[in-house]
Amino acid sequence: MAKLSVNINKIATLRNSRGGDTPNVVQFAKDVQRFGAQGVTIHPRPDERHIRYQDAYDLKQIVHTEYNIEGNPILKFMDMVLEIKPTQVTLVPDSIEALTSNAGWDTIKNKDFLTEVISEFKRNNIRTSIFVDPDNQQIEGAKATGTDRVELYTEGFAHQYSLGNKKAIKPYAECAELATKIGLGINAGHDLSLDNIQFFKQNIPGLLEVSIGHALISESLYLGIENVVNMYLNKLK
Repeated sequence: MAKLSVNINKIATLRNSRGGDTPNVVQFAKDVQRFGAQGVTIHPRPDERHIRYQDAYDLKQIVHTEYNIEGNPILKFMDMVLEIKPTQVTLVPDSIEALTSNAGWDTIKNKDFLTEVISEFKRNNIRTSIFVDPDNQQIEGAKATGTDRVELYTEGFAHQYSLGNKKAIKPYAECAELATKIGLGINAGHDLSLDNIQFFKQNIPGLLEVSIGHALISESLYLGIENVVNMYLNKLK
């Protein structure tokens, strides 16, 4: 069974829209774990427009499942991760002005940089993952950096699947097979939903973890968070 890590950025977005502390992101993280989620994911950005850096420290005290912190490894981000020491850090090459993550790393072009960053995290016993597009060369490039895992960027699959194109899974399956062969763990995330998660899981060998936020929170507006978490867990079996 692949693990479900709930990205709670959207809960912070809702909180920030009113300037108070409702909904409370710490309580929400406690709740999704109580409902069965096997991890909590956050993605703090430099402008703190949703998850704030202080949230990352506050959540450290209560996340008893897997704690995954995503982000671009700028100095402030690295210092925070090294202090908190989450279960996993996922490196994402998003620019400061990006609305959401929109591409994976060029692991070949950025090999030296990624190798240096990953080495620092691994010296501190933090599992590392690199956000990558479904391209075999990028998987091989990721292996050369020393990372533990890759996170397949799934927006392309999700869009094509919504149009009825199930063949869009092919490059993801091929990358997963290669990653397993060369000793990389496989995570996935971005636009995965109740509509496509079961098909994705069934076709990706060795899938260890999915990180889902926007769709899960949106679906919960209609179906309820506890119900939705368990719906995902059932589809990931």
